[in-house]
Amino acid sequence: MTLSTKILVVDDEKEMCDLVRAYLEKEGHYVDTIFNGEEAVTLAKEKNYDIIILDVMMPGVDGFTVCQRIREFSTTPIIMLTARSDEHDKVMGLKIGADDYVLKPFSPKELVARVEALLRRTAIVQSDTFQVGPIKVKKNARQMFLYDDELSLARREYDLLLFLLEHKGQVFSRNQLYDTVWGNENDIGTLRTVDTHIKTLRYKLKSAGSQIKTVWGVGYKFE
Repeated sequence: MTLSTKILVVDDEKEMCDLVRAYLEKEGHYVDTIFNGEEAVTLAKEKNYDIIILDVMMPGVDGFTVCQRIREFSTTPIIMLTARSDEHDKVMGLKIGADDYVLKPFSPKELVARVEALLRRTAIVQSDTFQVGPIKVKKNARQMFLYDDELSLARREYDLLLFLLEHKGQVFSRNQLYDTVWGNENDIGTLRTVDTHIKTLRYKLKSAGSQIKTVWGVGYKFE
């Protein structure tokens, strides 16, 4: 990476900011640090960051609120940090626009790897048209192709597959997929709906369906 890659780190713990900054700068990233949510929103408006690393638990304006406010004017990728392992927090973060979620304590090297993976993924999905393996996506037209053949997908099948493709390699529980794709709809029966849609997608994707992996005891991912 070059110094043109700009990252904002938001955490009320200065020591944490300094640690993350040191590891990111070592890899050639330019890093700004800020210690409260209100100033983070202002800075995000003023500068065109490539990624924002955002702590959830901050006094005053918390990370969830900061993420929501940034999403009102920016699509900059956001990685959220939290010391709480509650799955509800992760679902909440993803629903309001976070792109990844890292639990404290974490390895700084792992965080750097997640940053660089997210930068690569963002470079792919920012385009209207992108491809993952044999699957080609035209987002504006809501079309997907398996090799050269267009896939016939129901609305939620498309939404579910697009989410998995845009978060390639990440594991999501059925609860997370249900909340992210279906939201608060009342006409959906149970979490078995997710399993049914995964089964249908695997069938429609033929041999490529094997790339939708079941992570036993956890959920699903696109590999």
